Amino acid sequence: MQERQRSNTLLRVMGVFVGISGCFSVLFGAWLAHADFSDSHKVYASLTTALQYQFIHTLALLAIVLFSWHQQTSKILTCSMLAFVLGILLFCGNIYIKSLFDIQFLGKLTPIGGMSLAFAWLLLAFEGKNNL
Repeated sequence: MQERQRSNTLLRVMGVFVGISGCFSVLFGAWLAHADFSDSHKVYASLTTALQYQFIHTLALLAIVLFSWHQQTSKILTCSMLAFVLGILLFCGNIYIKSLFDIQFLGKLTPIGGMSLAFAWLLLAFEGKNNL
């Protein structure tokens, strides 16, 4: 019973994260579409990349959350969800911060976020091979 409660709590937290990340993606995308980046194409390209990655991985996380609401969540799926969250925060978040505020030292965390996103996908592949 306690395991199921922890799983439900995790799914609620993930659902909140998905909602906030999705909302941010839409609002940031709207701002990005109307902002003037005529003097810095590189910043615009970096922000667009981060936004695309955030959208895609937020939707992937949503799919896992929805799937997990209807079944017992495996440890592999739980790890995949956490890896997606970590990847979104480190990869996309660092690109946003680095591009908008020119804070360079955080850029060293960006590859860790990218590896976390790749690891999340590999965990999904492993789950699919073993349990679907």
